[in-house]
Amino acid sequence: MKRSALLLACAVLGTGALLSGWSGARTAHAAGLATPDYEVKWYLDPSVVLGTDHKLKSAVLNAFDMPSTVEKMNVAYLDSDGLDLNGAGWDVRIRKMESDSDEEFEVTYKKRYPIAGGNIQEALNAAAADGFDSEEEDYEAQIDWGFSSQTLSFSNKKETELDGYDGMELPDNGDSRELAEDLVPGKLENEQSGDWAEDILHDAHIYGPVSAKRSIGEWSGEELYIEVWEIKKASGSGYDYLVEASFKEDDYAAASARRDSLKNKLVAEGWFLPQDGLKTTKILERY
Repeated sequence: MKRSALLLACAVLGTGALLSGWSGARTAHAAGLATPDYEVKWYLDPSVVLGTDHKLKSAVLNAFDMPSTVEKMNVAYLDSDGLDLNGAGWDVRIRKMESDSDEEFEVTYKKRYPIAGGNIQEALNAAAADGFDSEEEDYEAQIDWGFSSQTLSFSNKKETELDGYDGMELPDNGDSRELAEDLVPGKLENEQSGDWAEDILHDAHIYGPVSAKRSIGEWSGEELYIEVWEIKKASGSGYDYLVEASFKEDDYAAASARRDSLKNKLVAEGWFLPQDGLKTTKILERY
């Protein structure tokens, strides 16, 4: 299969995140450090909120003013069999959204920095030392806030087109490898000496495809997402379902208030699942 010319324009997309215990305003960062925004994520108990068809029950849809329609997505990750990219703090993902045209795909390169003990300053300093600072225009900083852990990440998303694909189909293994290698950004390319990253992507294992469905509603007057992820069981037979609610905020105070409000709602309804995000980890372990 021949690949069409890549789109010249590459879009950079970042989501926000929220850090517990850090209440400094966005403008209060030291000069030169990146300015992250915030994304809050809570998990819902799939045994309670999903019907036998693995779709969100009407009570959940009604609670968040969500339509019965969903947007489908398929994703796959690329890494070595030994997960060398992930071990170096990088994830490489190809995603197909139902709203995209048949031959349109997005490739995201994400660099992660753990936040230890709520110390965002330390994570930002480590990132700045690697060139992820306030002058970096190709990546957007975000802080994920889950149940009990936070992660600072920098995402570079590129959009491209490939001939010969229909519907929700992801690129085949060969096209996925070639695409990820061709679009590799400089910071990943220079992560280690030589052609380390390109060599991994050239021969990468494809972790996926994994399917999900996104519902869009609102909570506290702002947009709320609930995604239902279908992930292969560790046994290789059948699927586990992860249900993730998330929202994005630029402002810490607003994000904090909405986080508490949403958790209280989920707990009151009996929907709350006290666990951190396991989605990417499960995919990399099981595919």
